[in-house]
Amino acid sequence: MNLDFTYDNPTRIHFGRTALSHLKEELDGYGENVLLVYGRNAIKSMGLYDEVIKILTESGKRVTELSGIKSNPTYRQLLEGARLVRENQIDLILAVGGGSVIDCAKGISLSAYCEGDPWQRYWVNFEPVDNQIVPVGCILTMAGTASEMNGGSVITNEDEMIKGGRTYPANVNPRFSILNPEYTFSVPKRQMVSGIFDTFSHLMEQYFTGEDDNTTDYIIEGVMESLIHSARIALKNPEDYEARSNLMWCATMGLNKITGLSKAQDWEVHMIEHQLGAYTDCPHGEGLAIISVPYYRYIYQNGMDKFVRFAKRVWGIDTEQMSKDEAALAGIEALSEFIRELGLPTTLREIGTTEEMLPKIAASSVKGGGYRQMEEADILQVLKACW
Repeated sequence: MNLDFTYDNPTRIHFGRTALSHLKEELDGYGENVLLVYGRNAIKSMGLYDEVIKILTESGKRVTELSGIKSNPTYRQLLEGARLVRENQIDLILAVGGGSVIDCAKGISLSAYCEGDPWQRYWVNFEPVDNQIVPVGCILTMAGTASEMNGGSVITNEDEMIKGGRTYPANVNPRFSILNPEYTFSVPKRQMVSGIFDTFSHLMEQYFTGEDDNTTDYIIEGVMESLIHSARIALKNPEDYEARSNLMWCATMGLNKITGLSKAQDWEVHMIEHQLGAYTDCPHGEGLAIISVPYYRYIYQNGMDKFVRFAKRVWGIDTEQMSKDEAALAGIEALSEFIRELGLPTTLREIGTTEEMLPKIAASSVKGGGYRQMEEADILQVLKACW
């Protein structure tokens, strides 16, 4: 653990079948005006909307609603939410849904009282947040992003064709999060596997950096193993509570900063996917699945020892008779097989990407990387390999 760090995560988690019973006690700590943020009809069809409204009403809350949040939440939706916060003097934003809904709620919370253009200040210039932040609480219905326990907010600016994300200070984290794995049972398989791979990608982004043999790498490997094991059970039986609860907690662990401590981190796969999503509006996990294998094949030689370790420790591959190069590629191939096992797309054509988009995506992607510094030409090569 050779990089110094300070860890602070103020989110209180209520986990399990009875988690919603804690909502009333959480609401007691806030004023009477609540902005309820959710997607389209999923929480209504599963009955969760009615349960939440009942608790809010019994708690004496006055509810304003913002519905229809997209899977890639937009800046326009964020600004509408910010307007509702100001006009209704909102005391608490309650997000009910997956990571997109929670990301939007956090974006609203820090933008409502921002002086100037929040997009330019906070998502482009990365300025310190110096204005009032409206508290956020959440009820999670889809596992994958860990937005329920971090300060991240990924928003798509449709006018500028930019999907931008930033991790904000801990005071932007949800104050409380309610996690009942049963709420994820109704999620379609496509969304379930997308969330699984989003979690896996978060872990890889933090794993494939550094040469140090630190505690965090062992934690990441353990969460990866749990995720693979539970994913295979959930594919056969989506209502296996143990599997879905493990997947939910793996997702939360994957990006609540625990698995990034004392790590340099990469995140280039996410940066490329963000721009892919801006152009195609594809599910985040699907985009990550398409980009990951070509990206890691492009950079593995720059981090050879970690890719060999990935093959041995995560996939259980016997590498004794292999060269380092063969072992590293075997681990990447095991990742590729897992993506196919999940039923995720493996080419950009499958999600409607046109060849003309590739240079635009490469040019607008944030340049960076872990083992290898990626420039526009490198990103374009990866995208062509994804094609």
